[in-house]
Amino acid sequence: MVRVAAVQFETGQDVAANLATSLRMIDTAAGRGAELIVLPEFCNHLSWYEGREHARTMACRHGDPFLTAIAGRARAHRAHIKIGVTLARDDGRTTGASLLYGPDGELLGEADKQILMGAENDHLDPATTAGPVIGTAVGRVGLYACMEGVISEVTRGLALRGAQLLLNSLNSFATDEASLHVPVRAAENKVWVVAANKVGPLIPADRLAEVGAGLKVPVEWLHGAGESQIVAPDGTVVARAPRTGEAVVVADVDPAAADADRARLLATRRPVRYAAIARPPRGRTAPPGVPSLQVAVVRAGVPAVRRAAADGAALIVLPEGSPLTAEEVSAAVRDTPAHVVTGAGALVDGSGVLAPGPGTCPIHPLPWGRLAVIAGEDARHPEEFRLAALADADVVAVPYTAREPWELRLGLLERAAENRLNVVVAGQDGPDGVAGLILAAPRDFTLWTAWEGPFTGRISHPEVTAVKNSDEVVHAVVRPEQAVNRHVSRGTDLVDGRPWRLAGALLGQEGRDPGQAG
Repeated sequence: MVRVAAVQFETGQDVAANLATSLRMIDTAAGRGAELIVLPEFCNHLSWYEGREHARTMACRHGDPFLTAIAGRARAHRAHIKIGVTLARDDGRTTGASLLYGPDGELLGEADKQILMGAENDHLDPATTAGPVIGTAVGRVGLYACMEGVISEVTRGLALRGAQLLLNSLNSFATDEASLHVPVRAAENKVWVVAANKVGPLIPADRLAEVGAGLKVPVEWLHGAGESQIVAPDGTVVARAPRTGEAVVVADVDPAAADADRARLLATRRPVRYAAIARPPRGRTAPPGVPSLQVAVVRAGVPAVRRAAADGAALIVLPEGSPLTAEEVSAAVRDTPAHVVTGAGALVDGSGVLAPGPGTCPIHPLPWGRLAVIAGEDARHPEEFRLAALADADVVAVPYTAREPWELRLGLLERAAENRLNVVVAGQDGPDGVAGLILAAPRDFTLWTAWEGPFTGRISHPEVTAVKNSDEVVHAVVRPEQAVNRHVSRGTDLVDGRPWRLAGALLGQEGRDPGQAG
């Protein structure tokens, strides 16, 4: 067992003060017996700069007093320390860097941030190589930071290359980091995640009122969201810090405990299908879908299908394993505009079978938008939903019965969030009394679009309608039109901004630049 710690605190524009805070919090974590300590992102300086030159001037350099002091604390406490800073590289780039120091004070490994968030694009340069998996005395470790955990490729690549612990340094105001984006990466990859977020203002205190007024959000939403946490490989949060205030949370973890589970899960992937993830972005070319669409999950017989269609459902999804045949459901929706996805993934309307299964036609253009079907074991893997987004899907029908609780609590929600997809999940009776989900892409999305309602602190989270084990028919409205807007922040696209050049591990091409693959 290894004792790990996630540390949260506030930083400002005074580098010396930030160093003092970092050292004090390291000492506190070490005093609680931590052998591995994770600090937030941008510990050296608030992520707020006058320009690229200013960002480079304020950045750390290997061997400078700031990093020398951090290394010295690792040596003094005989601990591993992961810290996020801006780093001036010798090649002229300035990056958001994750650094891991070992108990002898040596730099064990480093990783530059692969996808930058919002204004970071104005001041920093993205990674040119994927970060390493680092063999240490506490296990095989992968490093990532903040926005890299809002999409799936970076953490998935680390897990495929053997990481047992993923260390995430954050600089985020978003409340859905703690509720969704952090824990899902543990569960979907069967790894431990140790995540350290900021608290306090994320922009200069004297600019809070001005920026809040410009964005039309209360100033408290411009503070770090805290809730630093340690997450087990099943997605259970075993330690969580409060929403505000300095904190250290610790837990004893067994890095190797989920090795066999991880191997079994990853063995069901189909990397031969994933080439599009490692191709250059082309942008969405399909027109947007309709503003709203009534959908239904039906977990009963033919009369219930007929009733759902009569009540206005344009898309009906049956649960995995449904005994209803395509012929039966076609007859049930005859003389209606409804389309039905059967439990086996066939697409049917009143005229008959349009596609016999999800592998025969990946995208179905329908009168209201573009439909993808992902069925069975494929629904466990983020790569399949990424392919749907890359093919400009608006709605994904998922006849699938969850194998584990995290899939309905975290995994399928993230598939909708990280791709800006509407997702309709239908299963047999599932864990925690939930059999399925209807997930709608919200109109209110990020700080960079006008909100109809009050800002909730979420940057990327679907609207959720649960389908309970006791439900036979559940209706909800999804929004195909919203799948077009994938910009989670200025200059940051959830789909086209993925680090496609560095996605070789997802294709089994580790060590090659997939952008150069022939």
